[in-house]
Amino acid sequence: MSVSIKTPEEIAAMRVACALAAQVLDYITPFVKAGVTTAELDKLCHDYQINILGVIPATLNYAPPGHTPYPASVCISLNHVVCHGIPGARKLRNGDILNIDVTVIKDGFHGDSSRMYCVGKPTILAKRLIDVTYRAMWHGIRVVRTGARLGDIGHAIQTYVEAQGFSVVREFCGHGIGRGFHEDPQVLHYGRAGSGLKLEAGMIFTIEPMINTGRPQLRMLADGWTVVTADHSLSAQWEHTVLVTQDGVEVLTVSENTPLPPEE
Repeated sequence: MSVSIKTPEEIAAMRVACALAAQVLDYITPFVKAGVTTAELDKLCHDYQINILGVIPATLNYAPPGHTPYPASVCISLNHVVCHGIPGARKLRNGDILNIDVTVIKDGFHGDSSRMYCVGKPTILAKRLIDVTYRAMWHGIRVVRTGARLGDIGHAIQTYVEAQGFSVVREFCGHGIGRGFHEDPQVLHYGRAGSGLKLEAGMIFTIEPMINTGRPQLRMLADGWTVVTADHSLSAQWEHTVLVTQDGVEVLTVSENTPLPPEE
Protein backbone atom coordinates (compact mmCIF):
# COMPACT_ATOMS: atom_id res chain seq x y z
CA MET A 1 0.00 0.00 0.00
CA SER A 2 1.39 3.38 -1.03
CA VAL A 3 -0.46 6.21 0.72
CA SER A 4 0.51 9.70 -0.36
CA ILE A 5 1.00 12.51 2.15
CA LYS A 6 -0.28 15.65 0.46
CA THR A 7 1.89 18.76 0.35
CA PRO A 8 0.47 22.11 1.47
CA GLU A 9 0.02 23.04 -2.18
CA GLU A 10 -1.85 19.82 -2.92
CA ILE A 11 -4.03 20.29 0.15
CA ALA A 12 -4.94 23.79 -1.03
CA ALA A 13 -5.91 22.41 -4.45
CA MET A 14 -7.98 19.67 -2.82
CA ARG A 15 -9.86 22.21 -0.72
CA VAL A 16 -10.93 23.94 -3.93
CA ALA A 17 -11.96 20.74 -5.75
CA CYS A 18 -13.87 19.39 -2.76
CA ALA A 19 -15.74 22.65 -2.18
CA LEU A 20 -16.81 22.63 -5.83
CA ALA A 21 -18.16 19.09 -5.54
CA ALA A 22 -20.23 20.21 -2.56
CA GLN A 23 -21.51 23.18 -4.57
CA VAL A 24 -22.92 20.80 -7.20
CA LEU A 25 -24.93 19.08 -4.46
CA ASP A 26 -26.18 22.47 -3.25
CA TYR A 27 -27.18 23.41 -6.79
CA ILE A 28 -29.17 20.27 -7.57
CA THR A 29 -31.16 20.25 -4.31
CA PRO A 30 -34.20 22.33 -5.43
CA PHE A 31 -34.57 20.23 -8.60
CA VAL A 32 -35.07 16.98 -6.67
CA LYS A 33 -38.86 16.68 -6.77
CA ALA A 34 -41.61 14.41 -8.04
CA GLY A 35 -41.91 14.15 -11.82
CA VAL A 36 -38.27 14.90 -12.60
CA THR A 37 -36.28 12.10 -14.22
CA THR A 38 -32.88 11.08 -12.93
CA ALA A 39 -31.49 11.75 -16.42
CA GLU A 40 -32.72 15.34 -16.14
CA LEU A 41 -30.93 15.68 -12.79
CA ASP A 42 -27.77 14.33 -14.37
CA LYS A 43 -28.01 16.81 -17.26
CA LEU A 44 -28.46 19.70 -14.84
CA CYS A 45 -25.41 18.58 -12.85
CA HIS A 46 -23.39 18.07 -16.01
CA ASP A 47 -24.14 21.54 -17.39
CA TYR A 48 -23.47 23.17 -14.02
CA GLN A 49 -20.13 21.43 -13.68
CA ILE A 50 -18.98 22.26 -17.21
CA ASN A 51 -20.49 25.68 -17.86
CA ILE A 52 -20.63 27.32 -14.43
CA LEU A 53 -17.92 25.73 -12.27
CA GLY A 54 -15.48 24.93 -15.06
CA VAL A 55 -14.74 21.44 -13.73
CA ILE A 56 -14.62 18.00 -15.33
CA PRO A 57 -17.21 15.40 -14.22
CA ALA A 58 -14.92 12.56 -13.12
CA THR A 59 -17.53 9.81 -13.49
CA LEU A 60 -18.36 10.53 -17.15
CA ASN A 61 -16.75 7.76 -19.23
CA TYR A 62 -14.85 6.51 -16.17
CA ALA A 63 -13.83 2.93 -16.95
CA PRO A 64 -11.83 0.98 -14.36
CA PRO A 65 -10.55 -2.44 -15.48
CA GLY A 66 -13.38 -4.83 -16.29
CA HIS A 67 -16.02 -2.11 -16.61
CA THR A 68 -17.67 -0.40 -19.55
CA PRO A 69 -17.39 3.41 -19.40
CA TYR A 70 -19.82 4.94 -16.91
CA PRO A 71 -22.27 6.99 -19.04
CA ALA A 72 -23.23 9.88 -16.74
CA SER A 73 -21.79 12.88 -14.91
CA VAL A 74 -23.15 11.88 -11.48
CA CYS A 75 -24.31 8.64 -9.87
CA ILE A 76 -27.94 8.60 -8.75
CA SER A 77 -29.00 5.68 -6.57
CA LEU A 78 -32.72 5.30 -5.79
CA ASN A 79 -34.31 3.44 -2.90
CA HIS A 80 -32.84 -0.10 -2.94
CA VAL A 81 -29.92 0.90 -5.19
CA VAL A 82 -26.80 0.84 -3.05
CA CYS A 83 -24.41 2.72 -5.36
CA HIS A 84 -23.44 3.56 -8.94
CA GLY A 85 -27.02 3.96 -10.15
CA ILE A 86 -27.10 5.15 -13.77
CA PRO A 87 -29.44 8.11 -14.41
CA GLY A 88 -32.26 7.37 -16.84
CA ALA A 89 -35.93 7.84 -17.68
CA ARG A 90 -37.24 6.92 -14.21
CA LYS A 91 -39.32 9.80 -12.82
CA LEU A 92 -39.02 10.59 -9.15
CA ARG A 93 -42.08 9.79 -7.05
CA ASN A 94 -43.23 10.99 -3.66
CA GLY A 95 -41.61 8.83 -1.00
CA ASP A 96 -38.47 8.06 -3.01
CA ILE A 97 -35.09 8.45 -1.39
CA LEU A 98 -31.96 8.89 -3.46
CA ASN A 99 -28.24 9.43 -3.21
CA ILE A 100 -26.49 11.80 -5.60
CA ASP A 101 -22.75 11.19 -5.78
CA VAL A 102 -20.57 13.87 -7.37
CA THR A 103 -16.87 13.78 -8.20
CA VAL A 104 -15.30 16.75 -9.97
CA ILE A 105 -11.81 17.33 -11.34
CA LYS A 106 -10.37 20.82 -10.90
CA ASP A 107 -6.80 21.57 -12.00
CA GLY A 108 -6.02 17.85 -11.89
CA PHE A 109 -7.41 17.22 -8.38
CA HIS A 110 -10.56 15.28 -7.46
CA GLY A 111 -13.31 16.37 -5.06
CA ASP A 112 -15.82 13.68 -4.05
CA SER A 113 -19.02 13.91 -2.00
CA SER A 114 -22.55 12.53 -1.87
CA ARG A 115 -25.78 13.32 -0.07
CA MET A 116 -29.18 11.75 0.47
CA TYR A 117 -32.37 13.42 -0.75
CA CYS A 118 -36.06 12.76 -0.10
CA VAL A 119 -38.89 13.29 -2.59
CA GLY A 120 -41.89 14.54 -0.69
CA LYS A 121 -42.42 12.82 2.66
CA PRO A 122 -40.33 9.68 3.23
CA THR A 123 -41.53 6.73 5.26
CA ILE A 124 -40.52 6.57 8.92
CA LEU A 125 -38.09 3.75 8.10
CA ALA A 126 -36.51 5.66 5.20
CA LYS A 127 -36.10 8.81 7.27
CA ARG A 128 -34.51 6.84 10.10
CA LEU A 129 -32.15 5.09 7.67
CA ILE A 130 -30.98 8.40 6.23
CA ASP A 131 -30.40 9.83 9.70
CA VAL A 132 -28.55 6.75 10.96
CA THR A 133 -26.34 6.69 7.86
CA TYR A 134 -25.48 10.37 8.27
CA ARG A 135 -24.62 9.87 11.92
CA ALA A 136 -22.60 6.77 11.04
CA MET A 137 -20.47 8.79 8.63
CA TRP A 138 -19.83 11.33 11.37
CA HIS A 139 -19.00 8.61 13.90
CA GLY A 140 -16.25 7.64 11.47
CA ILE A 141 -15.10 11.19 10.81
CA ARG A 142 -14.83 12.04 14.50
CA VAL A 143 -12.24 9.35 15.24
CA VAL A 144 -9.88 10.60 12.49
CA ARG A 145 -6.70 12.11 13.88
CA THR A 146 -2.96 11.67 13.61
CA GLY A 147 -2.02 8.37 15.24
CA ALA A 148 -5.46 6.78 14.94
CA ARG A 149 -5.86 3.59 12.89
CA LEU A 150 -8.01 2.91 9.83
CA GLY A 151 -9.77 0.19 11.81
CA ASP A 152 -10.96 2.81 14.29
CA ILE A 153 -13.07 4.39 11.55
CA GLY A 154 -14.72 1.15 10.49
CA HIS A 155 -15.27 0.05 14.09
CA ALA A 156 -16.96 3.34 15.02
CA ILE A 157 -19.31 3.09 12.04
CA GLN A 158 -20.10 -0.62 12.37
CA THR A 159 -20.82 -0.62 16.08
CA TYR A 160 -23.16 2.37 15.79
CA VAL A 161 -25.03 1.06 12.73
CA GLU A 162 -25.54 -2.46 14.02
CA ALA A 163 -26.78 -1.11 17.35
CA GLN A 164 -29.53 0.63 15.34
CA GLY A 165 -30.58 -2.65 13.72
CA PHE A 166 -29.20 -1.88 10.26
CA SER A 167 -26.36 -3.50 8.28
CA VAL A 168 -23.11 -2.19 6.78
CA VAL A 169 -22.26 -2.91 3.14
CA ARG A 170 -18.82 -4.54 3.01
CA GLU A 171 -18.07 -4.78 -0.71
CA PHE A 172 -17.55 -1.03 -1.16
CA CYS A 173 -15.46 1.36 0.89
CA GLY A 174 -13.95 4.81 1.14
CA HIS A 175 -10.66 5.55 -0.57
CA GLY A 176 -7.72 7.84 -0.80
CA ILE A 177 -8.15 10.66 -3.29
CA GLY A 178 -6.11 13.43 -4.86
CA ARG A 179 -4.72 13.52 -8.38
CA GLY A 180 -6.18 10.03 -8.64
CA PHE A 181 -9.90 9.31 -8.35
CA HIS A 182 -9.25 6.20 -6.25
CA GLU A 183 -5.98 6.03 -4.33
CA ASP A 184 -4.74 4.11 -1.30
CA PRO A 185 -5.82 3.54 1.39
CA GLN A 186 -9.08 1.65 1.27
CA VAL A 187 -11.28 2.88 4.12
CA LEU A 188 -13.55 0.08 5.30
CA HIS A 189 -16.78 0.94 7.10
CA TYR A 190 -16.47 -2.03 9.45
CA GLY A 191 -13.56 -3.41 11.39
CA ARG A 192 -11.62 -3.75 14.60
CA ALA A 193 -10.47 -0.77 16.65
CA GLY A 194 -6.70 -0.39 16.79
CA SER A 195 -6.12 -2.32 13.56
CA GLY A 196 -4.88 -1.20 10.18
CA LEU A 197 -2.79 1.67 8.86
CA LYS A 198 -1.79 4.43 11.25
CA LEU A 199 -3.11 7.80 10.10
CA GLU A 200 -0.70 10.65 9.39
CA ALA A 201 -1.26 14.36 8.88
CA GLY A 202 -1.63 15.12 5.17
CA MET A 203 -3.61 11.99 4.25
CA ILE A 204 -6.83 12.68 2.35
CA PHE A 205 -9.55 10.07 1.89
CA THR A 206 -13.30 9.63 1.70
CA ILE A 207 -15.61 8.21 4.36
CA GLU A 208 -18.80 7.01 2.65
CA PRO A 209 -20.75 4.31 4.48
CA MET A 210 -23.50 2.47 2.62
CA ILE A 211 -26.13 1.20 5.05
CA ASN A 212 -29.07 -1.16 4.44
CA THR A 213 -32.29 -1.60 6.39
CA GLY A 214 -32.15 -5.31 5.62
CA ARG A 215 -29.33 -7.74 5.00
CA PRO A 216 -25.93 -6.50 3.76
CA GLN A 217 -25.83 -8.79 0.71
CA LEU A 218 -25.82 -7.17 -2.74
CA ARG A 219 -26.22 -8.01 -6.39
CA MET A 220 -25.05 -6.33 -9.58
CA LEU A 221 -27.49 -5.51 -12.38
CA ALA A 222 -26.84 -6.40 -16.01
CA ASP A 223 -25.56 -2.90 -16.85
CA GLY A 224 -22.37 -3.76 -14.97
CA TRP A 225 -22.59 -0.71 -12.70
CA THR A 226 -25.82 -0.57 -10.70
CA VAL A 227 -25.56 -2.33 -7.33
CA VAL A 228 -28.76 -3.17 -5.43
CA THR A 229 -29.65 -4.84 -2.15
CA ALA A 230 -30.22 -8.58 -2.62
CA ASP A 231 -33.36 -8.48 -0.48
CA HIS A 232 -34.70 -5.28 -2.07
CA SER A 233 -34.39 -3.40 1.24
CA LEU A 234 -33.68 0.32 1.31
CA SER A 235 -30.09 1.58 1.22
CA ALA A 236 -28.54 4.96 2.00
CA GLN A 237 -25.13 6.58 1.72
CA TRP A 238 -23.45 9.83 2.73
CA GLU A 239 -19.92 10.83 1.78
CA HIS A 240 -17.36 13.42 2.78
CA THR A 241 -13.72 13.82 1.79
CA VAL A 242 -11.53 14.48 4.83
CA LEU A 243 -7.99 15.61 5.60
CA VAL A 244 -6.01 14.24 8.54
CA THR A 245 -4.51 17.23 10.36
CA GLN A 246 -1.97 17.54 13.15
CA ASP A 247 -4.73 18.10 15.70
CA GLY A 248 -7.67 16.15 14.24
CA VAL A 249 -9.63 16.18 11.00
CA GLU A 250 -10.82 18.74 8.44
CA VAL A 251 -13.87 18.01 6.30
CA LEU A 252 -13.06 19.33 2.83
CA THR A 253 -16.38 18.81 1.02
CA VAL A 254 -18.20 21.75 2.54
CA SER A 255 -20.25 24.51 0.94
CA GLU A 256 -22.88 27.05 1.91
CA ASN A 257 -25.67 24.48 2.27
CA THR A 258 -23.74 21.42 3.42
CA PRO A 259 -25.74 19.77 6.23
CA LEU A 260 -24.31 20.55 9.65
CA PRO A 261 -22.65 17.82 11.72
CA PRO A 262 -25.04 16.04 14.09
CA GLU A 263 -24.75 16.67 17.79
CA GLU A 264 -22.25 14.39 19.53
